[in-house]
Amino acid sequence: MRIQPLALFLCVSALHAAEPNGIDTALQRMYNQDYVAAHEILDRTIATSPQDPLPYAFRASAYLFYELDRLGILESEFLTDDKQIAEKKKKLDPDPVTREKFVRAVHDVETRADAALKINPDDPQALFAMSVAQGVATDYMAFVEKKQFSSLSIAKRSNSYAQRLLKVDPKFYDAYLTAGISEYMIGSLPFFIKWFVHFDNVDGSKDRGVERLRLVAREGHYFKPFSKIMLSIIGLREKRPQEAQQWLTELARDYPQNRLFRKELAKVNTKLGINAN
Repeated sequence: MRIQPLALFLCVSALHAAEPNGIDTALQRMYNQDYVAAHEILDRTIATSPQDPLPYAFRASAYLFYELDRLGILESEFLTDDKQIAEKKKKLDPDPVTREKFVRAVHDVETRADAALKINPDDPQALFAMSVAQGVATDYMAFVEKKQFSSLSIAKRSNSYAQRLLKVDPKFYDAYLTAGISEYMIGSLPFFIKWFVHFDNVDGSKDRGVERLRLVAREGHYFKPFSKIMLSIIGLREKRPQEAQQWLTELARDYPQNRLFRKELAKVNTKLGINAN
């Protein structure tokens, strides 16, 4: 039986930048689908602070978002209809240049975060960067390389780093995104697969997963928009289009240049019988 794809969609962003509000600006550009501008900001950030693992994590995230966008994987039909996933994934053609850049960015995160964690195993920035790196690696393997089951082991590592971070700082709200997706993922797995899968501090409660995502949507900073994306997908998968409309309305308002948010909102409005005019 196929693993629920939403659970593997862990693609995310990083935390800090050397220039004032640099990562915030990069996030704004990425969620407006301006990947070139996002990378330009990250390049300046990395040049200023080359040993900080977090900008590299966001660089990997931007490469992943670009590839998912290019391949049409972010369309709601792909993320909510398992039959379409089975049919469409056979047609995907990953870009080898983007893959090479993505793999290098993930490696850059891991080497720098590992060095920081050897000095301080509770370094919150390094723990978060590792959670991000493993999360985007999960997504790339699951969606681009079509290895959904194999990607579970990487998703497990991403959750482990997030859980360690939450023990260090329970108010590090962005870390609840990974924890929330992990809860929803395990809760969506078929029983016979769930029997063999164990994630730290995860019971497999879909309701608890949604609660954690809502917490990030309220209190998070860098993950606030991504939590809303996930909540909108969950709303569509769970046949609750009104909830999806709420989150997509906010996303379309906050990121007006994102054509996908507008397109998905129009689909939901049509389903609800709402005239866009």
